[in-house]
Amino acid sequence: MKKIFVSFLLSICLLKAKADEGMWLPMLLGQQVYNDMVKKGLKLTKEQLYSINKSSLKDAILIFGGGCTGEIVSDQGLIFTNHHCGYAAIAGASTIEHNYLTDGFYAFNKGQEIKSELTVQFLDRIVDVTKDVEEGIKGLAWTDRVAKMPEVYKTITDKVLDKDNGLAGRVYSMFKGNQYIMYVYKTYRDVRLVGAPPEKVGKFGGDTDNWEWPRHTGDFSIFRVYATKDGKPAEYSNENIPLKPKYFLPVSIKGIKDNDFAMIYGYPGGTNRYETSYGIKLKNEIENPSLVNLRDVRLKLMHEQMIKDPAVKLKLASNYASVANYWKFFDGETKQLIKFHTFEQKQAYENTFATWAKGKPEYENIFNDYAKNYAAWTLYSKQRQYINEGIIGSPLAAFGASLIGVETNLVKTGVSSADLKKSLTAAEAMRKTFLAAEDRSSDEKILAKTAMLFYNDIDKSQHPIGFYEGIKATYGDLKEEQTFKKWARDVFTKTMLLDDAKWTAFIANPDATVLQADPGFAYAAAFVKNYNLKYAPLYTAFTNKNAELGKSYLKGIMEMNPKAASKMYPDANFSMRVSYGNVKSYNPRDAVHYDYVTTGKGVLEKYIAGDYEFDLPAKQIELMKKKDFGQYIDKGRNDLVIDFITTNDITGGNSGSPVIDGSGNLIGLAFDGNYEALSHKIAFDKDLNRTICVDVRYVLWCIDKLGGAQNIISELKLIK
Repeated sequence: MKKIFVSFLLSICLLKAKADEGMWLPMLLGQQVYNDMVKKGLKLTKEQLYSINKSSLKDAILIFGGGCTGEIVSDQGLIFTNHHCGYAAIAGASTIEHNYLTDGFYAFNKGQEIKSELTVQFLDRIVDVTKDVEEGIKGLAWTDRVAKMPEVYKTITDKVLDKDNGLAGRVYSMFKGNQYIMYVYKTYRDVRLVGAPPEKVGKFGGDTDNWEWPRHTGDFSIFRVYATKDGKPAEYSNENIPLKPKYFLPVSIKGIKDNDFAMIYGYPGGTNRYETSYGIKLKNEIENPSLVNLRDVRLKLMHEQMIKDPAVKLKLASNYASVANYWKFFDGETKQLIKFHTFEQKQAYENTFATWAKGKPEYENIFNDYAKNYAAWTLYSKQRQYINEGIIGSPLAAFGASLIGVETNLVKTGVSSADLKKSLTAAEAMRKTFLAAEDRSSDEKILAKTAMLFYNDIDKSQHPIGFYEGIKATYGDLKEEQTFKKWARDVFTKTMLLDDAKWTAFIANPDATVLQADPGFAYAAAFVKNYNLKYAPLYTAFTNKNAELGKSYLKGIMEMNPKAASKMYPDANFSMRVSYGNVKSYNPRDAVHYDYVTTGKGVLEKYIAGDYEFDLPAKQIELMKKKDFGQYIDKGRNDLVIDFITTNDITGGNSGSPVIDGSGNLIGLAFDGNYEALSHKIAFDKDLNRTICVDVRYVLWCIDKLGGAQNIISELKLIK
């Protein structure tokens, strides 16, 4: 294995970036990309951005939890990230008596910080393992290659595994399998909640403002990472001390202006900028509309209960926020893909490729094979969405489906008592988690509605055999909504999944016939088994073939455009990336101009007393009306800047990412994108794409003036 060198960046070109497009590997910045960053305002050297041998910016950037980014902002391991990234931990620390979601929370000393179940991961090093991977799968057909890949990855990552020091490797496929890179991470397991604003600040605007600009949301939360006295990762302990980081970000309160340089480090989760026209068509016509419709149903039914009872709101808060976030995203994505004629653009490029590929056996049949592959799967695509977003959208059904493994162990011969006990113990733990988040009233309605939608919208030949006939025989006409409501009520009344006495009896004497007869389990199992038996193999074949074709297609693009190596970047895959651009206003449509910042004035204008999304803490209203902004005021506007926008290229996973100025100082936290460019996973729009960021001055004002936690401010290195 060998380390990757900078020159590799210029040796392959797959994606030619336009304007501020690009999620660049910071350790592989080519000279032309770096020069462009300098022209836009970067004042740091490449070694200051990323260095293996010395501390650098990359050492302040971390994976927060399982899917966000965070940054170290003090020499005592203090972490800034988004409120929605810390949401589950804040909710988990809350009770009705001490509701930190509603009231906010700040630790005024380290003894008040609250334990969480979160982990954070720092990037230690990267290694090019392309040769090792290819050697491990050499000569194999594609299906066999896919099957062996986990074993090959494990062989590679085992060489760097160091449990005592929290080190583990993760192999990433780059450029659709044309390159493989291993990232070695150090994981810390003692992460504590330090602060969070009231939900009225952290989620101000709610779902109405989600993915929208102008925005006035204080989307931040604060944590701290702890280690042993010698700096090693460890489980939570009173003996642990705050981590002494290799690097932390200074915090600038100088303010920003239009066209200032902006750089964002983080872990973008996934893009598919080389999606084919076939993929766009399937997404636009089947996948996204199905997902949006089913999530809309679930959200409305949860919301009905949440507004009635604060306890239910707290219980469902995390799940609701998760479902809502991408409900709006996928709705907007389809609209933008259609608006910008992305399907037609992809087709035009594919026609150019096909013309070039004539007479080249390796490439000339790629799009004929794509057409056949999509034709074979499209018939079943809708059912897959209705399983994942509908049937399993019910928490009860999702838990029921998780018990299929228990059933297998009960009916399969040769299963040891130890293995059976292990599966039952896991089921007990899952049930505890399920019940803690379960709201029976909304879930019963979700169960009824999604089962009915599946019946009405999915081809009858794809239904689980006998299931709907059984409902009809017992509860009545399947065209009537009341039929499904009566059935769902019976499921919730009779299932042992919600009955402690019945469940305890089952665990004490596990019996397959008892489990199979349970209406909650039987419902989930009917649909999941039907899919797994008949359609999952088809989906696996579809995705495997797409992956094989995608690798060849991108290899062909390299051959077709060998001189287009001036700018390139691999699709996002939750590996560390840096994007660069500018703070910048924009014109979303005719006669409309959006400023690059929002202010306290706008917060007060949006304020609606008692509203679910636009209420404010009384103290905030008082302070803002008095313009008590202290050192965080924007003097040019005589107001407090709340959020700002940049032209940076980001996607999901970048939530919580630091927005950094040309000198390497923190100026904000990225937390969202704008509705006009929600096609960004597939296609970057150079004119309309904007990243929405909370201004760090608003973050500090909330901590200091609104929260009274000057102890946190005193930790920071402020640049004034």
